[in-house]
Amino acid sequence: MAFWLMKSEPDEFGWNDLVAKGVSPWDGVRNYQARNFMRDMAVGDQAFFYHSRTGLAVVGIMEIVAAAYPDPTAADDKWSCVDVQAAQRFERPVTLDSIKTDPRLADMVLVRNSRLSVQPVTQAEWDMICAMGLKRS
Repeated sequence: MAFWLMKSEPDEFGWNDLVAKGVSPWDGVRNYQARNFMRDMAVGDQAFFYHSRTGLAVVGIMEIVAAAYPDPTAADDKWSCVDVQAAQRFERPVTLDSIKTDPRLADMVLVRNSRLSVQPVTQAEWDMICAMGLKRS
């Protein structure tokens, strides 16, 4: 199983929208590196749901429930999407600031390339962020 982080602007499609929808395509990605990462995803992989632009925080965990297929929102066949489903909401959001200030997360793609909308996460990074987000205040 692999781990990922996927970004969405909460005013466009946020965590609550995913929960309400159940299963949703993660479509509209128009960056080649992000697309290639989605093509690497497998059913059962897990991904952090990250609220970008406003919020700037990991808010929950999603599961990849369908491998990459042609993005139906694209005008051509060079773009892909995957289907995701909400798995677990974080007890408290893990903010970008808290990630950036933790030296153990200094090499995380989110810290080094914050604009990339779909990115891999290492097992160690996954475990640390889950510990931060799932512990009760």
